[in-house]
Amino acid sequence: MSDDHHHHHHPCCGISTNPADYFLTRRQFLNRVGMGVGGLSLAALLDPLNLVAAPGDIVTSAGNPMAPHAPQFPGKAKAVIHIFAQGAPSHVDTWDYKPMLTKMNNKTIGGDGVAMGSPFKFAPYGKSGLEVSELFAKTAAHADDLAVIKSMYTDIPAHEVATVFMNTGSLRITKPSLGAWTVYGLGSENQNLPGFISLRTGGLPPGGATNYGSAFLPGVYQGTSVNTQAQNVQQMIQNIRNNYVSKAEQRRQLDFIHSLNALHEENLQKDAALESRLQSSEIAFRMQAEATDVFDINKEPADVRAAYGNSQPGKQLLIARRLVERGVRFVQVWHTGWDHHQDLEDRITTKAGEIDQPLAALLTDLKQRGLLDSTLVIWGGEFGRKPTKDKNGGENPGRDHNAKAFSVVMAGGGVKGGVVHGATDEFGAAAVKDKVHVHDLHATILQCMGFDHTKLTYRFNGRDFRLTDVAGNVVKPILA
Repeated sequence: MSDDHHHHHHPCCGISTNPADYFLTRRQFLNRVGMGVGGLSLAALLDPLNLVAAPGDIVTSAGNPMAPHAPQFPGKAKAVIHIFAQGAPSHVDTWDYKPMLTKMNNKTIGGDGVAMGSPFKFAPYGKSGLEVSELFAKTAAHADDLAVIKSMYTDIPAHEVATVFMNTGSLRITKPSLGAWTVYGLGSENQNLPGFISLRTGGLPPGGATNYGSAFLPGVYQGTSVNTQAQNVQQMIQNIRNNYVSKAEQRRQLDFIHSLNALHEENLQKDAALESRLQSSEIAFRMQAEATDVFDINKEPADVRAAYGNSQPGKQLLIARRLVERGVRFVQVWHTGWDHHQDLEDRITTKAGEIDQPLAALLTDLKQRGLLDSTLVIWGGEFGRKPTKDKNGGENPGRDHNAKAFSVVMAGGGVKGGVVHGATDEFGAAAVKDKVHVHDLHATILQCMGFDHTKLTYRFNGRDFRLTDVAGNVVKPILA
């Protein structure tokens, strides 16, 4: 390093401006960047603590990993809105009409349980005559756009495990979420917003960030979690604005980090954690204007806001439509609190009341904008409930967990409307006809987006992984 041109020292502070000097080891890089180079906002940008790579980190492909890619074959769905009814809604009170259960109310069924007929009326809707509970009367007005899978089942009826399973297809090891696989497969239509956004109200859902994580997929594909309960966009997305440094200065700093990173790659191996951190800084920089706009529902006309209703789910579904409209690939909407071991009638009335109007409004709105055909809307929870009274419910009973039967409702991109798939037994205790496992549901969702689930793979630890593990059959009868 004796040649003069290797030693450019800044005249006043003696700090080298030659990027090569910054790349001896990652530790030195962190020390220099964290404490030197005009430090303050860079440290904020990079958060050195998150830079330490986990073992087995994977490098991302060259170029922009978020550029839109064509699917394996033409898929009808370009985007997904997954409304997660966390807590496990009772199917026999919502989408799976069981007159026999009503007949047997208060009698012993299945050996040990006392039958609990649904307190809710069901009626046929639309040309298709789809039977829907009064709890979803507004959504039922869209009966001829809905595909109801009545024969869902899952593996373990514990909330946290089943919630993560519904989102990642994995019970034990941490695997990428459905949203992460989607963005990995398709990229994103809008480079100023994350490809996958998860909307929650308040705290994290059971199972936490695993539900929208990217696991061994590059970090750029993970979901960005947004708390829509916050009063304004600044609070919804923390640190969306850098109040200390101008846009031009932020851009200059990012470019400088990119040049450091390029040198680092030449000198050492490519560093995945560093790479995904840089990509998130890039998106964060570009998001400033776009996110402030997209999450502000006051930009919508009063009649549109009124249609969705002034509730948290109403706000979330309106934001979801605004995101999809701007090219976000996957939007997860958390609607928690569907665990009804007692006081079923009041509690499920409250929960359904929160989502029925917004969901109906979303379907109407997407249709009017010509977006329903290209947006797959999914509503469902992690498992179902039993047709019998929960013994712990006392005077005002509810229903216990049931992994053997539940319903999932789909509409829009890639699915037929006005169809029912599969069936449970006469009481709704177990799926018996054309059963659909969680892996089958995932295979079907990927199919709607133009992917053969067996071929959307990622090599990790010497093996090709996929969302559906070694299982999954596409539910062809519901496909458009």
